[in-house]
Amino acid sequence: MPEVIIKTGKENMDVKMIHRFLSEDSYWAKGISYALVDNYLTHSFCIGAFVNGEQVSFGRVITDYYTFGWFADFFVLPEYRGQGISKKMLSYILEQPWSKRLRRKMLNTSDAHGLYRQFQFKDLTNPSYILEIYNPDIHLQYNIQPSLTI
Repeated sequence: MPEVIIKTGKENMDVKMIHRFLSEDSYWAKGISYALVDNYLTHSFCIGAFVNGEQVSFGRVITDYYTFGWFADFFVLPEYRGQGISKKMLSYILEQPWSKRLRRKMLNTSDAHGLYRQFQFKDLTNPSYILEIYNPDIHLQYNIQPSLTI
């Protein structure tokens, strides 16, 4: 396999490829709009792996860079899976000084528990402490405009 290069920052990401995968192939964001993806990448730590200049994976951390990080939207394109790319990306993130100081790192997955457990993610210590408002299809209900300001 050719060399895998890790890049960070939205400016280095192939937003069209990310949107296509999320909206068409993911189980968690089918139908998500391009504008919503484009906006939320602006407000996340973005990471991607590149082979021969083409982006083959993506992930993001929604974080304040001091206390909390939510790992989201991680994927590797099917033809590149099983080659350690996810592990390389997670290792890169977890070695960042800001990541090391986070009090809590969390994520949600239906099928990659084994991968994340290798990086010390565990079941919730106190599940009864965690509350949520869960709207899994909210991304389908709003027409988010490009360059949304908060």
